[in-house]
Amino acid sequence: MNKPEWIAVAAGALLGTAAALFIHHLYNTNSSSAREDLLGMMPGDAAAVLFVNLAELRTAPFVTQLFAWAPQPELDEDYARFIKQTNFNYERDLDHFAIAFEKAGQDSAFFAVADGRFDHQKISALAAKSGTVERRNGSEIFAIPETSAAKRVYLKFLSNDRIALTNRSDPRQILGALKRSADAVEWRARFERVAGSPIFAVIRQDAAPGAELSAQAPGGFRSPELSSMLDQLLWITLAGKTENDRLRLVVEGESATDDNAVRFADLLNGVLTLAETGLNDAKTRQQLDPSLREAYLTLLKGADVSRINRGDTKSVRLAFEITPEFLESARRFSTRSTGDTLAKPATGSTAPRSKKGHT
Repeated sequence: MNKPEWIAVAAGALLGTAAALFIHHLYNTNSSSAREDLLGMMPGDAAAVLFVNLAELRTAPFVTQLFAWAPQPELDEDYARFIKQTNFNYERDLDHFAIAFEKAGQDSAFFAVADGRFDHQKISALAAKSGTVERRNGSEIFAIPETSAAKRVYLKFLSNDRIALTNRSDPRQILGALKRSADAVEWRARFERVAGSPIFAVIRQDAAPGAELSAQAPGGFRSPELSSMLDQLLWITLAGKTENDRLRLVVEGESATDDNAVRFADLLNGVLTLAETGLNDAKTRQQLDPSLREAYLTLLKGADVSRINRGDTKSVRLAFEITPEFLESARRFSTRSTGDTLAKPATGSTAPRSKKGHT
């Protein structure tokens, strides 16, 4: 190869490398920028904030495997009509969204911002047809009645690929007049800790997570001690990060005192021990599918409880992994249970009761 050819090859290699680095930087910058933009719009007086990077999750091997065997529900008739009228399908067209939940007396309000591929004209036409349009400073706000006619959801296009929605009675936030406060710094600190996770939620004490858990959990699963402890935590952070074919989940609770952190860590370790003991119980061994039981045991044994001193707060972290083996065991159990249900005789039948699935 002569000198000019070497120069051409070298130049081509440099250009190719530069292009690859530029694309990588552009992709990550856009993703990071979108996350920061959306989270920066969340109100400081929120009780909880949820963020999801659907663009990243769509290509994750774990998510691909999860949806490969998960039951596919039938498309809701109303949603199918919505897709036809707007050409928008969230599974395909939604990339990022952040939503803040707020307490408003006995009611709750939300404020959400989403990025994606939206047909501005079609969505606006449907929103105007379903509700009313209000014009402020050259902008349109669509007021769409909820299921209960007394409430409305307000929608506004912030750009062609970004929309905002809220059910606040005063829709000023949707116009970008966000309430700024010292709380925003506290929120930002928690957001930065989970910046690498495509899905996370941050909850603060205002949300009363313990009371909510107690209200929602079935009677046999309620734990007054756990509920009380959760309500004493200043912040709770939940984050999920895909790592090839598995999902790593981390839950962190922040307390004002070291004593509370120690008690919370002990409580979590006790719950894990009790769960493992229950799975090893003779009755459980008879009733639970062996592969599913083994998958649960592996999950529990791999769980890790640790304490972190963050200076002003003391944190307790619980981390565990959902593996392909766990998903496969759940899939087999789900398939078998469905088959057993279909095989059961109708009420009043004289056919003997099948024991399949109860060994």
